[in-house]
Amino acid sequence: MAAIHPFRALRPPAGRVAEVAAVPYDVVNTEEARALAEGNPLSFLHVSRPEIDLPEGTHIYADEVYEKARENFEAMRGAGTLVEEQEPALYVYRLRMGGHTQTGVAAAFSVDEYDSDLIKKHERTRPDKENDRTRHMLTLRAQTGPVFLTCRADRRIDALVEAETKREPLYDFEAPDGVRHTVWRASAAEQLARCFAEVPALYIADGHHRAASASRARAELKAKNPVHTGREAYNRFLAVVFPDEQVRILPYHRVVKDLNGRSPEEFLDAVRGRFNVTGDAKREGPGEPGHWHMYLGGRWYGLTLRDDAAHTLSDDPTSALDVSLLQNNLLDPLLGVTDPRTDKRIDFVGGIRGTEELERLVDSGRAQVALALYATSIEDLLRVSDAGGVMPPKSTWFEPKLRDALLIHTI
Repeated sequence: MAAIHPFRALRPPAGRVAEVAAVPYDVVNTEEARALAEGNPLSFLHVSRPEIDLPEGTHIYADEVYEKARENFEAMRGAGTLVEEQEPALYVYRLRMGGHTQTGVAAAFSVDEYDSDLIKKHERTRPDKENDRTRHMLTLRAQTGPVFLTCRADRRIDALVEAETKREPLYDFEAPDGVRHTVWRASAAEQLARCFAEVPALYIADGHHRAASASRARAELKAKNPVHTGREAYNRFLAVVFPDEQVRILPYHRVVKDLNGRSPEEFLDAVRGRFNVTGDAKREGPGEPGHWHMYLGGRWYGLTLRDDAAHTLSDDPTSALDVSLLQNNLLDPLLGVTDPRTDKRIDFVGGIRGTEELERLVDSGRAQVALALYATSIEDLLRVSDAGGVMPPKSTWFEPKLRDALLIHTI
């Protein structure tokens, strides 16, 4: 089952929502956050990335960063920039980017179901990032940005959600990046909850660190509460769940800073030992699975694995993913990138930036080679999650992104 719960959202008034709503804290660095919030004292980046209001060079995990987050958060609440709903509710949240639309249900979800893997994961988390968001949640006593969940589509839920979108929205605005965000307060909360109770599984698409941090925050608050009942708000975490048919995944490309001691010609010869190589690949990137495009020396090459390449598939569903095949046949044996999670020579470029960004990085000398991939499918993600597997790092880039501070869950 999948338990969803109404919650009393802390949210901005409609007249201020476009100024308050912010990109997720983890898709921008400090400099980018500072630039986005410049001239806008209402931007929620002052809470989610509060180091932008401290002297340059302040460590992002310093004590004063969390204190500044609390100070800015309380100031926004005190000024009426964020106001808590009188009654718990579920919400419908629609994202529209160009010709793509996805519509999901925003609710509070069970930490118990996360802990017991009824809400399935596909990614390992980093302790430093978990520590940061756990401390942020505990300092604010709030979850300020939603986890992005998905589930296999259910026609009954789709029909209920579609009916909600015919009503007057709470919010309807276009963010600076061109994504339109529309939110409704759901009128059929009980029917939605009953339908979700029959959904066999939920899957984390994006936001593993937020979910893990909500679990850790619950454990700490539970330990401090001598009259814990299990019904406290901290037993739930904020998320939006979208049907799998509507979720859009973009590719996650790779760039490597050097050629592992080889010249470009030597490296290309080594690649030909494992791949069929053509010299006329399009800059838009590969158009189907099992193909990769490589930018080297100002030219795009097309790659497919040779029949005699040393790759072994197994029962592990991750072994057949394009990201795994590229790692095992090029990045590791030819470039020496054994662990892409920790190797400082490799970097990752989300598909939203386009292959032009790959060209820019190589042409500028910041990288020596770029590798463009075809996007991982949502079915691949669900298959890996169902098998209890872990996706290779940087396998998926979800777009469009949910905005922080549209709906906040206080704990």
